[in-house]
Formats: sequence, C-alpha cells, structure tokens
Amino acid sequence: SPPGAQTPDTIAIVWDKNKSAKCYHIYIDDKFAGKTETTDYTLTDLKYATEYKIYIRSEIESGELSDKSNEIYVTTDAKSEILNIMQFGAIPDGETVNTKAIQRAIDSCPVGGTVYVPNGKFVSGAIYLKSNMTLCVDGVLMGSGDIKDYPIMKYRFEGLETDCYASLINTTDGEKENIKITGNGTINANGVTLFEQEMEENKGKRGRAICIRNCKNFYMKDITVRQSPAWCVHFIYCDGASFNNIKIHTRYDEDGNIYGHIFNGDGLDPDSSKNVYIFGCMIASQDDCVAIKSGKDEEGRKVGISTENVRVTNCHFKSGFGVVVGSEMSGCVRNVLVQDCVFENTYSVVSIKTPRGRGAVVENIHYENNTHYNHDTSFSDCEWFRGAIYIDQFYSHVTFDADAKEGITDGTPVIRNILIENIKTETLTGNAIYLTGLPEMPLENITLRNVTATGKFGLKANNINGLTLDNVSVKSNEDEDYQFKNVVRI
Repeated sequence: SPPGAQTPDTIAIVWDKNKSAKCYHIYIDDKFAGKTETTDYTLTDLKYATEYKIYIRSEIESGELSDKSNEIYVTTDAKSEILNIMQFGAIPDGETVNTKAIQRAIDSCPVGGTVYVPNGKFVSGAIYLKSNMTLCVDGVLMGSGDIKDYPIMKYRFEGLETDCYASLINTTDGEKENIKITGNGTINANGVTLFEQEMEENKGKRGRAICIRNCKNFYMKDITVRQSPAWCVHFIYCDGASFNNIKIHTRYDEDGNIYGHIFNGDGLDPDSSKNVYIFGCMIASQDDCVAIKSGKDEEGRKVGISTENVRVTNCHFKSGFGVVVGSEMSGCVRNVLVQDCVFENTYSVVSIKTPRGRGAVVENIHYENNTHYNHDTSFSDCEWFRGAIYIDQFYSHVTFDADAKEGITDGTPVIRNILIENIKTETLTGNAIYLTGLPEMPLENITLRNVTATGKFGLKANNINGLTLDNVSVKSNEDEDYQFKNVVRI
C-alpha cells in the first residue's frame, strides 16, 4: 500500500505486473473483494482504525488462478473529526474571499482531523496546510484573482530556490508529515488571471495550484485540479507521495476551452522526492504531463537530493509532452517506471533531457507497455522537443555540433541504463525516435525492445555506447528510417 494511501474507509494497493495475467483478483481478510486488469486497486467501504489482510491472485488466459501473492497488513486511518469551513465563516457565493476563515479551520484542525470544503464555490487566497490533516474538497475551492492574496515566499522553481508568489495551497517552512488532499470536488487556481498579474508585477516566479514541501507521506485522491499560473502540482523534498485517480487540467477544461496564454503549465512535478506513486490519474497538460526533477546546475548538485523510486502506472495523458525526466536533474534521478499508460495527442511518450552544465546522473529508467499517438500538429521538433521517443543531451540548444567534445567537469551529465520496451508510437510531427548523447559523455546502455515507431522522420542516434535494438520497427514518412553516428550497437 503506497505511502499515505489510506483513509478512514479506503486502502489503495499496487503491485508488480505479471505479464502472463489477463486480470487480478483482490482478497481482503481471505474474502474476494474485486478484480481489475490494472496493477492498482482501491478498497472502499472499510471500517476505520481497522487492520486488514490483503493479497492478490493473477488470472491467466485459461482462467486459472495463480497462488496468492505475499500478504500485506494495512490499517485504515482513525475516524476523522470534520471541520466544515462554513462553521468558521466561509461563504460559498463565489465572490467572498474566505482565506481567513479557511485558514482558521486549518489552524484549529486536530491531529488526524479533516477540513471540509462542502458543495458551493469558495474563493480563497493562499492557505497553508499542516501535518496530520486532510483537506477534503467536495465543492469548488477557487483561487482569488487578486495578486495581493498571494504573498512572496522562497521556494524552488525550475531547479533553483528563489522568490515565488505563494500557491493556492502551500505548506510552511519546516518538516511536515501525513498530509492528504481528497474529495470529489475541484481546486481551481484561477491561473489565467494570476498569470497576467504575476508576470506584470514580476516580484517573484509564478505560483502553483499546489506546492507541498518537506513532507513525509503526502496523498492526493480523486480530486480535480485545474488552471494553475505555472506548474500545477509541485512537491519538493518529499518522501512518500501518492496520487490516486486525480485529474489535472492545465491547458483546457473538459469542454476544450483553452486557459489563456499560460506557459510552464506542467501537470505534476516530483522534485527531489523519493518513493512516488502515480496511478489511475488523468493529466491534460499545457507542458510536461509529469516532469521528474531534482534541481538545477551547481545549486542542484550542492543540495544533492535525488528523485528516485518513481512509479507511474495506469494513467491517461491528454495533450502536453508526456512523462519527462529533466531537464533540471542535477541532484540525480534514478529508478523510474512508466508502465501501462495511454498518451493521447501528447508530443512525446519518452522524454529524457539535459544539457551540459547540469551534471549528476540519470539511470535505471524504464518505460514499458505504453501506447502513444500524436495527431496534434501545433508543435514540431525544436530545441525543446526532439521526438516521440527522445533522449537529448543537447536540450535547449537550437544549433550544436554533436561531434565537438568538451572537457568533462562536475557539470557533465550522465545518462545510462534506459529500457524502452513494448511501446507503439505514431506521430505526425518530428522524429519517431531521437537519441543523442554528448561526444565526451555518450549515452550508455540504451535498450529498445518490441518498439514500433512511425514519424515524420525516423530514428536518429548519435554518441551512444551500447545501443540495443531488439525487434524495433521504425518508419519515416519523409526521410531515412535509420541514421546512426558514433553509435556502438549491441
């Protein structure tokens, strides 16, 4: 059961994929609870403060069931005291700014308690969560459109600690633990209005919808988050962060209405964080859908907090640029799994990017069993995006000489041990596959297995020590299918 992924009446579980299984049967206290074709399941209608024994069995094509998996014992949370924000003076008229009332509810919340946002539209400026609490939103929590409701704070943006406008939902300085954001409602950061004001005033970097820092066991479940001034959900220096069935809209709403001219509209950003589980989520992004980061250049290396053990499974990505590692990765990124996801009109399915200067290591990255198509022609290959499947150590450079070596320094990034398998991708714009390392630090141990890729251009590979192509089919609509330079193939 992922970190924090328990409430008083639910428990979420995940498991490793059995490639011969057509579905999985879930058991709780030796009783059949349900079945699923995915590798996650949320048990509901449970008793609070109760320990449950849970295991699964795989069903293969013949209908035969495997032996049971290992058993886990998981306890639901204790019954939560509910603090309705209306009891603290909040008014759901869509106009009254309720920041003080909501913050009073948060400050009054006992350990294990829940601050409840009921049906209605509640406007608020920046609020600050604390340890051992749940924010449950069943109505709409709407960001105030007044920049004065978002004080300047110091936290990381694009890899560097800097002045930022506060986000709609924040944590204060200091270590936190056991924070949850749940509910069937919507958190709307009012990003278009704030974007324009924050860009014009320019006293700091733009805020996010949600920014959680230094938290052990952070959990988001079922909630919809939309329209952030910049990145949408950003969590920094966290250990144990789980995201279950959340929906993020940073480019347009459900009706296709575009959110103004916002840029840097990432969906979900794990930043120098460990033990991250993202499952059953939908992200429609203006920029990267999931962007895995760990600081930038010398400052990021000095902080030296890696992002590792990230699992992205059973997600649906609509628009944006896929699941990305980098480009701010100077604290290292390792042990990432992206599995069983659908990428619909995203520019990329695999993105690993870094330029010289970042330093650090990206390693043990695994994209598996994902489907991708891109029929959106509003973007094309450029310095920011090189292909449907791409690894790029010249990221952000318009022109470069892939043969010109430079000296190896602390700022020389290393990318190694990348496995891309069981992927079908089709793009109308740009390269099907683009793999380019530095001549002084080539990509190392890159494996593509069971990959079918069609693009405007084919496969381009430069500066790689150890490229394995196993059952790989590439088709270019306008160029050569395969181009290799300074590549050692295995």
